[in-house]
Amino acid sequence: MPASPLSLPDTASARAARPFVAADVGGTHVRIGLVRRGEGEGIEVLHYRKYACADYAGLDAVVADFLATAPAPSPVRRGVIACAGHALPDGSLLTVNLPWPVSLPALRDALGFEDFRSVNDFEAVAHAVGRTGAQPLLHLSGPATPPPGPSLVVGPGTGLGAAVRIPSARGAVVLPTEAGQAALTVGNALEMAVLGEFLKDRSHVPIEHALSGPGLVRLHHALAAVRGVAPGHATPDALSAAAQSGNDPLARETLDLFCGLLGSAIGDMALLYGAHGGVYLAGGVLPQIQGFLSQSGFVERFLDKGPMREALEAIPVHLVEHGQLGVIGAAGWYLDPSHDVH
Repeated sequence: MPASPLSLPDTASARAARPFVAADVGGTHVRIGLVRRGEGEGIEVLHYRKYACADYAGLDAVVADFLATAPAPSPVRRGVIACAGHALPDGSLLTVNLPWPVSLPALRDALGFEDFRSVNDFEAVAHAVGRTGAQPLLHLSGPATPPPGPSLVVGPGTGLGAAVRIPSARGAVVLPTEAGQAALTVGNALEMAVLGEFLKDRSHVPIEHALSGPGLVRLHHALAAVRGVAPGHATPDALSAAAQSGNDPLARETLDLFCGLLGSAIGDMALLYGAHGGVYLAGGVLPQIQGFLSQSGFVERFLDKGPMREALEAIPVHLVEHGQLGVIGAAGWYLDPSHDVH
């Protein structure tokens, strides 16, 4: 999604002088912070909350509730959101996974903001990984220390997001992608059968149709159909818990299927984007299954790319806690003078 600067004329120095709102807007949760520039290039989070999207009628209601509780010394009149989707010329966002429409001009007017902008959600996370050196939860593959080169930030949440961070002498460039909308590819007979179930009601099966929170449930239902049994779970949390309990073979097979497909898809992305500088896995699903993920077929499928296996073995793969990364990354993007409006 191209970054969308919809605002009154403003400068990075003016934006840095006072606190502003930075929010990471997902299909299930909104993570939102009152932030300001910290020491050096750091971001200081003054106040932070996490909201369930289903509890609010729109994003303006979430931001208004947050501002009512935030300890701001003066009225907050500026903000930025990190959000999946495509920016349209009228300032609205074309999104697949959000529960309500998002329009930057409407938000700005409803909140009385002078300046309100948007950036792709995983573009923001990629900025934060570079800015903070995000602390890994789990090292999955490759060397511990990343070599120089582009890095890939990718993760399944309500959808699947991905961005590429390319270092340069003038500072990093982050490229947002729509990798989650690329076609899902499969690598064995069981996966082909599951893909066949998906193809019964659609001609294009995007990666995130299987590799996301809702996708995990879709995998479970498709696998149940292949096995000729009834599915046992309707939510990602219930399915993940059952799979990790060891008492539900179908749930465990579903999660194995998910991890294998994820490893294969991310291996493809690492090759496509030349991510020699490392792969960072984020998103809401993976921290909940990190123990399972480390014992699954994820790494083997990530590496299983024929003669490119040796190249992939040299790429470090880490799971990082998404947490405040989207908020910090959106704030860092907002303060970057290259995004000034002229």
